[in-house]
Amino acid sequence: MRFKYSIPVVFVLALVIIEKENKIISRVSDKLTLKQPQLLLPPDSALQIPPKPNQNGSLTFHPRTSAKSKQKHILLLATTRTGSSFVGEFFNQQGDNMFYLFEPLWHVEKMLTLEGGGTNATASAKAYRDVLQQLFQCDFSLLESFIEPLPVDHVTTNLFRRWSSSSLCAESVCSPFVQGDFEKFHCKTRKCGPLNLTMASQSCLQKDHRAIKSVRVRQLETLRPLAEDPSLDVKFIQLVRDPRAVLASRMVAFEKYKNWKEWATQGNVPLDDDEVRKLKGNCDNIRMSAQIGLKRPKWLRGRYMLVRYEDIARFPMRKATEMYEFAGIPFTPQVRSWIVRNTQVSQNEASGVYSLQRNSSEHVEKWRFSLPFKIAQVVQRVCRPTLKLFGYKVVNSEKMLTDRSISLIEDKAFGSL
Repeated sequence: MRFKYSIPVVFVLALVIIEKENKIISRVSDKLTLKQPQLLLPPDSALQIPPKPNQNGSLTFHPRTSAKSKQKHILLLATTRTGSSFVGEFFNQQGDNMFYLFEPLWHVEKMLTLEGGGTNATASAKAYRDVLQQLFQCDFSLLESFIEPLPVDHVTTNLFRRWSSSSLCAESVCSPFVQGDFEKFHCKTRKCGPLNLTMASQSCLQKDHRAIKSVRVRQLETLRPLAEDPSLDVKFIQLVRDPRAVLASRMVAFEKYKNWKEWATQGNVPLDDDEVRKLKGNCDNIRMSAQIGLKRPKWLRGRYMLVRYEDIARFPMRKATEMYEFAGIPFTPQVRSWIVRNTQVSQNEASGVYSLQRNSSEHVEKWRFSLPFKIAQVVQRVCRPTLKLFGYKVVNSEKMLTDRSISLIEDKAFGSL
């Protein structure tokens, strides 16, 4: 009798779960097909055909081949606390010929975050890809639909960390400042009013190159349509860092890592805990993306570069030069000057968990003296394949962990592929 009624119960539960997933995917689909008002293009733009709705109803820019055919698109892929903001400045500081965006996918992730935390991987991957594809074409219409509150006439006061992009705080994009008109993410270099995304689009179209930094893409494979888009010339730079160093930094920077802080001071780490499983999942995603890039599939050939943060911290000028050569962009004096100023500073100047200034050669191993050995052991256990792939040595004692004479970084060349 129990078996007789158990089948309908299981069936109903399955339908509830499927319905919940469908609502998430439908939510993304609505965003991806949302038709926005047409953005204004520069009057002298001979490089663009005015956007028009595609079959889904969304707007798409169609660049023509002309003098800008050598235009490059760079996507810096990383995870949080890998030094991506610091490395992103290598492109943000390029000068007037670079349009740089800092974490535009923050809005997409926020919109798609589930009540219990996290996002639906399938839905978010599609949304991330489509938003990036439009942004590389200087089209902000899809991103607009994820900004809350929704921009009015393409004007918003809520673009995440607008001030981290010099392109969005440039004079050509700086709308008149109105006293009392509060903007949450205001510019630091000058007093600007709310961001007009039409002006941002116009500025973007006039730049030679475009770069985007993101810590939200889980798998490189999901971005294949960008590499195969004939209107783009996308280069992917994947930035990685020792997972032990990443965890140590996150424990300092993020409140949600309070479980790790408690385990570090009070007792053993429960290996079956959700936080440990998340750590393993993050390591696996990073490793799998790198493995795809390092295998040199046809769609990624000449478009993928793997860079370790530790190598950038030790040899910033050399690694920055290599990244620019890979991207096919001239390495400007502005970038060189910024690197010198921001990698040779005192400990006091490099204060703050979000600081972009650091004594890079000392900063790279700072985590070894703050992360307890038992926590390092857990990371090594669940992330061992990732450590091995990227050339990070495993420590077998607390003494080895804190011994400065022992390097935990193997000499390993990845290069661009």
